[in-house]
Amino acid sequence: MKYPETNGFSSRNLWDCKRFYITYKEYPKLRTLFAEISWSHNLLLLNKTKTIEEKKFYLKMSLKERWSFRELQRQIDSAYFERFALSKKPNQLTKIETEKLAISINDIHRHLKDEYILEFLDLSKTFSEKELRKAILDNLKDFFLEFGKNLSFIGKEYPVVADNNEFRIDLLFFHRELKCLVPIELKIGEFKPEYVGKMQFYLAVLDEQVKLRHENPSIGLILCRSKKESIVRLTLSKTHKPIKISVYQTKLPDKRLIQQRLERIKLPKKISYDNV
Repeated sequence: MKYPETNGFSSRNLWDCKRFYITYKEYPKLRTLFAEISWSHNLLLLNKTKTIEEKKFYLKMSLKERWSFRELQRQIDSAYFERFALSKKPNQLTKIETEKLAISINDIHRHLKDEYILEFLDLSKTFSEKELRKAILDNLKDFFLEFGKNLSFIGKEYPVVADNNEFRIDLLFFHRELKCLVPIELKIGEFKPEYVGKMQFYLAVLDEQVKLRHENPSIGLILCRSKKESIVRLTLSKTHKPIKISVYQTKLPDKRLIQQRLERIKLPKKISYDNV
């Protein structure tokens, strides 16, 4: 052996090195990126992802969000890549008059997903909105992992006042990259059209009373247990405020079911993951 003092070259490691080389030999532009994550991260991508697009996506997200090994594993298990792809399908949010938005539609889609996985909340089968809010606050670190680490927490049951009447927003965040306030309304059931009117009111009050001059207009997120696409589409068709209707699950999804959903819908011919 040329370097007898060198260790770590077990039979398994050598086979992993060979597989790594064969997998990425045709993608030289990725080499510098792979060098920025640990070998454990690289092995996880090698073993638990299938396509080069999926590997590239998780690689870029790992670097951008600074995911630990455990965080990367959790995102793969929660089908983050597939859910990101699903978020690229046509969405009623694109019907908003875009010239009135300071933030591009693509940015909103990129940062606010159609579906969130909140299995870390460890909720029972039945729970109240108060219990849901408390569980999120008790697990903010994991909540930020699912929503992106650009969120900054501002307050719970955040009070706003109009005409001497006080109203409270379930959760209020600030998004550092979008540079705007993000009020979140939590619902334990299916989406209802009246939720949008309330969110429009919150956005108007926040933009008038709380938003700073250099910040972008606020973006609302209504987080429901389920939604019917036709009802969402009709409800948002005349809405001129940027509001996203998303759903959440309280357990890890079945990746096979998500992949079946991807196969059933018409996605753009080419999905770009360069700006994740």
